[in-house]
Amino acid sequence: MFRFTLKSLLSKRELQQEKTKDYRNVVLIQVTIVVLGVVLAEPLLADTKSEVSKAIISVFSFFGALYAFLLWDLLRNFTDSRALISGILAVLTGIVITGILVEFPYYQVLQVTDRQTYLLIIHGLLFPIEVTVISFAIRDIFSGNFFTPDKLWGAACVFLMIGISFGSLYDLITIVKPGSLGVEYELGLPNYSQCVTYSLSILGGADSGHQPSRLIRNLSVLEALWASLYGMLIIGKLLGLPRQDS
Repeated sequence: MFRFTLKSLLSKRELQQEKTKDYRNVVLIQVTIVVLGVVLAEPLLADTKSEVSKAIISVFSFFGALYAFLLWDLLRNFTDSRALISGILAVLTGIVITGILVEFPYYQVLQVTDRQTYLLIIHGLLFPIEVTVISFAIRDIFSGNFFTPDKLWGAACVFLMIGISFGSLYDLITIVKPGSLGVEYELGLPNYSQCVTYSLSILGGADSGHQPSRLIRNLSVLEALWASLYGMLIIGKLLGLPRQDS
């Protein structure tokens, strides 16, 4: 029988190994999505109807669905709340299925007349889930009295997840008010990829080349401050912990 929670079923060491594996899987998918987004964004910005763009959208749809499932799988390590886990699984499943039916580039099953509202609902549901997983992961990283492998992978996971989540937030703003990033991109994957790229540029201290609205610029300051504070806290916490095997 399939179980929704892991925390109550595994021993402490088994749970630690499971978290390490789940954190690592999420990080690998995050890196893949970021690299593909940076490298393959140009064809999307040029023409989303080209065959190359259709292939790129298909690849992103696959990794996006996989990322959503891995976030849910990671959440199961942190809570025994069946209602929370089942509810998030239902929402993510609905987002993935709806997204495939609407966004599949080769054959559109569902036709959406108000694309702006549709995207606002999809990303409006996804963003709180990302925040929820981040909250649990941060609490997990800063708990415990030993330095373990899951904390190192967790630190990397949260850092990248923050960048992607702020990208989702910027995407929400640009959906409500197109052009808020400084350039008006086509709503959907082209706009989302540029918002995530902008967010990661802020985290990395690189020049994004955008001139965003005041709201996004102010949020960018908060994101940059968070990145600096998070780095200092992680270094102080992890380096101050003894290794478990000692």
